Amino acid sequence: MRTIAIVTSSRADYGHLYWVLKELPELPGVRMRLMVMGSHLSPEFGHTVDVIEKDGFQIHDRIECLMSSDTDVGMAKTLGLAMLSFAERFEVSRPDLLLLIADRYEMLAPASAAMAMRIPIAHIEGGERSEGAIDQVVRNALTAMSHLHFAATQAATRRIVQMGEEPWRVHHVGAPSLDFLRRADLLTQEELEQKIHMDLYPPPLIVSFHPVTLEDDPAAEAEALFAALEDYPDSLAFCFPNADAGGRAIRTRATRFCQTKANAKMYVNLEPLLYWSLMKHAIAIIGNSSSGIMEAPSLSLPAVDIGRRQEGRELASNVIRVPAESGAIRSAIDMAVSQDFRRSLIDLENPYGDGHASERIAQTLAQTPLGQTLLHKKHNTTDQPLIANT
Repeated sequence: MRTIAIVTSSRADYGHLYWVLKELPELPGVRMRLMVMGSHLSPEFGHTVDVIEKDGFQIHDRIECLMSSDTDVGMAKTLGLAMLSFAERFEVSRPDLLLLIADRYEMLAPASAAMAMRIPIAHIEGGERSEGAIDQVVRNALTAMSHLHFAATQAATRRIVQMGEEPWRVHHVGAPSLDFLRRADLLTQEELEQKIHMDLYPPPLIVSFHPVTLEDDPAAEAEALFAALEDYPDSLAFCFPNADAGGRAIRTRATRFCQTKANAKMYVNLEPLLYWSLMKHAIAIIGNSSSGIMEAPSLSLPAVDIGRRQEGRELASNVIRVPAESGAIRSAIDMAVSQDFRRSLIDLENPYGDGHASERIAQTLAQTPLGQTLLHKKHNTTDQPLIANT
């Protein structure tokens, strides 16, 4: 039996990992260990660990580490506390392989502890670009520390190999979040209205805006967004920002906005099924969340991407990129909700995959030989093909 530990830190990565968590325990010779950390355990962010348990997953480790803070110092201290905690857990129960996803800063903690303790790391969604946030540096650091790579796009796969990773370690699988859209029964309009207590006719505009963590003021770009939405006539569904420096300031501003607008509602947490269902019934999504870039194309949903946070991302034609300027944002919203633009997205192909990523990831995790061959990395300096596992 091989023990594969999986770390989830927030509602965002849990939705991406859901079907991987479903697939792995069904494979012979695999024992899964689920480790929950960060904002999952925080009442301030909806205590989303309850959603994981409601979905039937056994939680083996709870890593309490998130500082109640809105500063970069708080982020740094969270990282340090998390690393100490993971080192202690790995000492008691050392997995054969550790699976991490994406680019949240707190993922550096389990990766660093595993690296020091010679535990091989598998990483999902490396090779992406988001040049306006610290996510870019975190993602590349996780790639360098990892021994197996599961990339969402062909371009991301090439970038990982160009970073010096041996091609046999790199697998082009797609984004696992798309599996939810393919495999789950999304709620009907009536079912969703009852769950989230919102009238979905006319279809709402989803607002998902997070701190821009490379800026001196990570919340500054949000002001242009709120100015652009001031006179928006139809429903607005606001989603809580991430647990990053500046997130509390954005949350406070959004709460005040919703209190003065009868057509606006704030959601602390929408579990994956509710969130994807809301995207299905929305007219567009606006902000700087990767949801508009990675998942929205599969739903033919227009997305307005604001400011610097997602700079460098591969984009499908559903995405309208604009600077953080109120006039540009409002013009982009008008374009996104227009019938002509929405019609142009019918049968849109999503560059982030086909909804079968989780099974590919699970099979590779179950079958890849462990031991020194996996643990001892060599820098790729040959002329081997850039895509070896597609």
